[in-house]
Amino acid sequence: MIPFLPRHIATRGIYIYIVSLALVSVLYVRYAMPVWRMGLGLAFVTGFFLLTSRWSKVWTFRKRRQFESTLFFIAVVLRLIWVVGSYFYYIQVVGQPFEFLDMDSQAYHESGAWLASTPWSVTWDYYFRYGLEPISDAGYPIYLSLVYRLFGPVIIIPRIIKCFLSAWMCLLLYRLSARLMGEAQGRMAGIMCCLMPNLIIYCGYNLKETEMIFLEVAFLERLDYLLRKKNYLFLDIGLPIVLAGSLFLFRNVLGAIAVFTFATGVLISNAQSMKTGTKRAILIAFSVLFLTVIGGTTIKSEVEKYWEGRYENVETKRDIQTKAGNKWAQYATGTVMAPMIFVLPFSTMVDIEGQYVQLTKHGGNYIRNFMAFFVLIGLYELIRQKKYRPHLFLLIFFIGYLMVIAVSGFSNSERFLLPGLPGLIMMWSYGVSELNVKTYKYFPLWCVLVVVMELAWAFFKLGSRGLL
Repeated sequence: MIPFLPRHIATRGIYIYIVSLALVSVLYVRYAMPVWRMGLGLAFVTGFFLLTSRWSKVWTFRKRRQFESTLFFIAVVLRLIWVVGSYFYYIQVVGQPFEFLDMDSQAYHESGAWLASTPWSVTWDYYFRYGLEPISDAGYPIYLSLVYRLFGPVIIIPRIIKCFLSAWMCLLLYRLSARLMGEAQGRMAGIMCCLMPNLIIYCGYNLKETEMIFLEVAFLERLDYLLRKKNYLFLDIGLPIVLAGSLFLFRNVLGAIAVFTFATGVLISNAQSMKTGTKRAILIAFSVLFLTVIGGTTIKSEVEKYWEGRYENVETKRDIQTKAGNKWAQYATGTVMAPMIFVLPFSTMVDIEGQYVQLTKHGGNYIRNFMAFFVLIGLYELIRQKKYRPHLFLLIFFIGYLMVIAVSGFSNSERFLLPGLPGLIMMWSYGVSELNVKTYKYFPLWCVLVVVMELAWAFFKLGSRGLL
């Protein structure tokens, strides 16, 4: 077992990024990114790989409490630096503290500010009684309204809170990974989560992703804790159920998969605490009760509507992309995208009008492309060593969600793929730890393939818009 990210793999990740960026910039020089964006991407990539390699090695023998406090502190500091810096940058460049060409952040802010100025009864009527907005998008405006009631409609306050929630999520991911895969793998996953650029960047947006991902990781961590615990209280059962239910207020697909994961975890768990069958029966009863409650609400109607209209939704999305100038979007079908789901989204390394947000996150997306190799290694080793059963509920959640997105019209949308990132990070750490001579021989080939991916995606982005 390799208990840390080897230095030569980290440096290879940096070199492949530089080679990919250089080739894309030379081949498509008219659409090369501004130098400062290249520098930002290089800083993200270099920081992720070098610090993960360094910290996963030197922090191996730290006491658990010391490791957790250090991880949380660094995660908060990194996110606060980005939040404050991006806040004033957007004011200077855009004229307001919102990212480029993104209306969702403003809409959420305005909804939260409006709800905060009204009685709570208005919020209930608006979302739950009359259904004027989808319940699957009610969670974040309601949360924002609570924050604004306490602190006033100050835009930067929710972003500062996001820094602490995201850092807490890093701790939860570490604890979950440590229990499932081992202490060394857990620490590696926590460090990667702390340094992952996309998770840092989203703290600077008034979007729901940070809170949504915190809830999903908290749900999985508490579910795993429940399945392992011998003596449990009502809160131990109720908390993961409440967390699963809360996901319906952020994205229906996540909520539905969380409920399925809960039921599957209860049925297939071979934890010692489940051997008697009494605990399993109690948890199944709670699952049935929860499903009954959900089935009697408008959430059921929204899920059914989404499922019945899934093919129409995909066609509509492709049609919109084609009319917007993306001529080749019609070829990005579920059949094409599903096999690449652990690699997506590809990194945007060419400067196209309206793609500013993608350029900001191109370094983080490159990391996903490069590290996908270790997801494949991790899955292979779980199957080969027959260790997949304890991890099955985790795999069902993340792979199930990613596959749903793959067959939808958002298969390369970084924002829609983001909830799958915590699971991928866990598999990155496990794949690195299980690397051996037989599997490592494919790593150089993967490095070449990553360069090809970035070049091909740049060609696709430009060619589909008729810019070549």
